[in-house]
Amino acid sequence: MRNGFARRDLLKALPLTAAGLALAATRASAQEQATGSGRTLVAYYSRTGNTAVIARQIRRARDAALFQIKTAVPYPEDYEETVEQARRETRSDYLPPLAHVVADISQYDTIYLGLPIWGMTAPPVIRSFLMAHDLSGKTVVPFITHGGYGLGNSMDVLRTHMQGSDLRPAFSMEADQERRTLEQVSGWLTSF
Repeated sequence: MRNGFARRDLLKALPLTAAGLALAATRASAQEQATGSGRTLVAYYSRTGNTAVIARQIRRARDAALFQIKTAVPYPEDYEETVEQARRETRSDYLPPLAHVVADISQYDTIYLGLPIWGMTAPPVIRSFLMAHDLSGKTVVPFITHGGYGLGNSMDVLRTHMQGSDLRPAFSMEADQERRTLEQVSGWLTSF
């Protein structure tokens, strides 16, 4: 027994150390994924990656922090199942629980908020994000991807949930490769 620390004491400490490391990792994953030098945050939800591409470009251009909005329980991988679940959630005003929130939203002055359009509106997870964070007094700049039908009522949803924010006009872009790919593959499969 050297320095008063026995082998059994070490073995007792290992589970506590592992638990401490796991807790630290959980806390780290719940915070921003990248930090910038400014007071700008890019928060986004992206199921297929279209919105994520824009988010990463904004983060680089604005030297901003990056925060990926995630649901506690991920949406289904199947496109049609996700569409149906989102439809049910929107009709019932269900707000899916978030996997994590921004640790200290007050440190940001400007927030770029990225979202896709689902069923002509903002997805329920965006409503959850807005309900979980006080964005009053902040400049919010939306960037929105859609499947060719435009913004729907998404700007009204944002205005409703962001009282006291300076909501800027949205950048929007058609980006719906998943639906088109599925339709083309289905057409091809029925051709023989």
